[in-house]
Amino acid sequence: MFGYIKIAAAVPAVSVGNVSFNCQQIISKITEAKENGADLIVFPELCITGATCGDLFFQQVLLKDSLKALREITEHTEKEKAAIIVSAPLYMKNGLFNCAFMISNGTIYGAYVKTYLPNYGEFYEKRWFSSADALRVDSIFASELGFDEDYEIPIGNDLIYELNGEINIATEICEDMWAPVSVGTILATNGAEIIVNLSAASEAVGKRKARRNLVSTLSAKNISGYVYVSAGEGESTTDSAFPGHSLICENGTVIAENAKLFDEDYILYGEIDIEKIKADRAKNKTFADLKGEFQPRYIFVETEEFKATGETLNIKKFPFVPCDAGRWEEILAIQVAGLKKRWKTIGGKAVIGVSGGLDSTVALLVTALCAKELNKPLCDVVGITMPAFGTTGRTYNNAVALIKKLGLTFEEINIKDACLKHFEDINHNENTYDLTYENAQARERTQVLMDYAGKVGGFVVGTGDLSELALGWCTYNGDHMSMYGVNCGIPKTLLRWMLEKIADSEMFEGCNEILRDIAETPISPELLPPDAKGEISQKTESLVGPYELSDFFLYYALRYAFSPEKIYHLAKKAFKDDYNEDEIYKWLENFYKRFFTQQFKRSCSPDGVKVGSIGISPRGDLKMPSDASYNIWLENLKEIKNK
Repeated sequence: MFGYIKIAAAVPAVSVGNVSFNCQQIISKITEAKENGADLIVFPELCITGATCGDLFFQQVLLKDSLKALREITEHTEKEKAAIIVSAPLYMKNGLFNCAFMISNGTIYGAYVKTYLPNYGEFYEKRWFSSADALRVDSIFASELGFDEDYEIPIGNDLIYELNGEINIATEICEDMWAPVSVGTILATNGAEIIVNLSAASEAVGKRKARRNLVSTLSAKNISGYVYVSAGEGESTTDSAFPGHSLICENGTVIAENAKLFDEDYILYGEIDIEKIKADRAKNKTFADLKGEFQPRYIFVETEEFKATGETLNIKKFPFVPCDAGRWEEILAIQVAGLKKRWKTIGGKAVIGVSGGLDSTVALLVTALCAKELNKPLCDVVGITMPAFGTTGRTYNNAVALIKKLGLTFEEINIKDACLKHFEDINHNENTYDLTYENAQARERTQVLMDYAGKVGGFVVGTGDLSELALGWCTYNGDHMSMYGVNCGIPKTLLRWMLEKIADSEMFEGCNEILRDIAETPISPELLPPDAKGEISQKTESLVGPYELSDFFLYYALRYAFSPEKIYHLAKKAFKDDYNEDEIYKWLENFYKRFFTQQFKRSCSPDGVKVGSIGISPRGDLKMPSDASYNIWLENLKEIKNK
C-alpha cells in the first residue's frame, strides 16, 4: 500500500551434488518465507546443485536432476504468488551457463546469465561456465527445460522484472557485482530499483566487512535496494569456507544483515521502501543521462498484492538527528565555514541577538568559534539582549551569563519603552495581546540589531532555524531578517541534540551548566507576559505543534515527497507511545496548512548554510510558488478518516 516490499534472503542447508536434498530445502524455505509475508524470496548462487561441484558440473546426471528440481520448485509456486529467484546450471547451445531464474505462479519468467566469471585465486569458473556474452539466443522455451506446457522464457543479462507493475527488479550473480562497472549498476541506470545478487563467496579475513561496504555503497551509488544472499557453510569443502553472509540494503543503509560469521539454514527478512528510491531518482537526473545505448528487456511478473507495511523497519522519531554521536562537531564546522566566508567578505563586527533560548545560543556559539578561526578578538562578537514584556529571569540570566562567560561584548537594550511608543503611534492597546503586540517586539528587536550593526560597521547574524522557516514561525521582516542565517539548515530537534552534546563536551569551558539549562528551557518567543510565577507562559509547541512531530513531517514531506497518508502511517508507528492518532492527525494537518501558506516568507529569506539532506532556500532546494493550494494534500489526509 505504501510502497514497501518484504524480502527474504534464504540460505538453505546444502549438500553439494545432492540435488534432491537441496530441492526440498529450497521448497521448505519458500513455504516458511511465504508464511512470514515475504513478497520476494531469494536464494544463493547455484543453490540447486551446490556451488562447489567443480568438474561435476560436466556430469549429465547432475544437469538433468538440476532441471528436474527446477521444475519441481516451479510447480510448487503455482499456489505461491511470491516472486522467487533460484540459481542452477543450464546447458544449452554448446555452452554451460550459470543462471538465476525468476519464478512465480508456476511459471519461469526469465533466466539471468552470469556475465563475469572469476578465474583467479580459488575460483576457476571459466573452466566450467560460459559468460552471458557467449549466448547466441535471447530466449528459450519451457519445453527445453522439460516442462509439459510450452512458453517462451527470456534469457540474458539484460532482464528487468516488473513485479505487479510497481517495482522493477534485476538480478546479477556474485562476480557481476565486483566488476569495475557492475551489471547491477547498468541495470539500475536503466530502471531497476532493486538489485538482487546471488552469490557463493568464500570467506577470508576482512572479507565480510569488504562485502558489506561494497553492497551498501552500490545501493547508495545506484539509489536502489540491494539484496545480497550468499551460500552457507554446507559449501565449505576442500580448500574454502563459505560464510552464508546475507545483506539487505536501501540507498546506502544496511536494513538487515545476518549476525553469525558462518551460517546457513536461515532466512533474513527486510523491508525496502521503494517510494524512497523513486523519490530520490526523480530528483537525480544522472540515471537518465547514463542510459546510453543499452536497452533492457522488461518482463511483467504477476505476484500477490504486496502486503508489507514496514513493520520491520526502524522508523526513527528524530530523522534529522544522526546516529553518529560525534556528528555535532561536523555540523558546527559547516556552520562556521559558511559564516566565515560571509564575515571575511563583509568585515566588521558580528552582531547577534541573544534571548537565552535554543536558537540564539547555538548561533552565538557558532559565531564565537568563527571569530577564533578568523583570528579576530572575541570582543568583535557583540551579543545583545533585548528584554521586553515576556522576558523571564531564566532566559535573561542565561543569556547574560553566556555572553560574559564566552568573553564577548555584552550589550543590553531594553525595548519596552520603544514598543509602548510604537503602540501609541499606531493606536494599539498595549494590553491587547494579539499578533500586532507580538510582531512589534520582533520587528523592534531586528531594528535594534540592524541599526547597531550599522553603527559599529558590522552585520547581523541570524538565529532562526529550519523548523521555524518551514512553519513560518517567524515575523516577516522581523527575526526573519539577517545578513546571514547560521541555523537555517538545522531543524529544532537537531539543534537541541547539538546543544546537549556541546554541553557535555569541553569545547566551551565554564559554560556547560548554562548550556544544559538552555537545552532544557521550554521553547518560546517570549512575546507575551510571564505567568504569575514569573515563568514562560507562551510555549511555541502548544501553538504550532510539537517540534518532534513537525520535524518528522518535514523530513518525509521534503526528503521523499511522501503522501500525507503515508507520513501519518509512519508517525503512528514512530510515536505510538507519545501521541494518539487524533493528535498526530491534528498536527499533520496544521503542518501542511502552515507549510503552504508561509512560503512567501521563505521566498525572500536571507542567505544561510545548508548542513543536511533537507534545505528550503529559494535559491537552492525549494523552488515553490508562494500561493500554491494545499487542498489536494489535505484531501489525501481526509481519506484516512474515511477508511
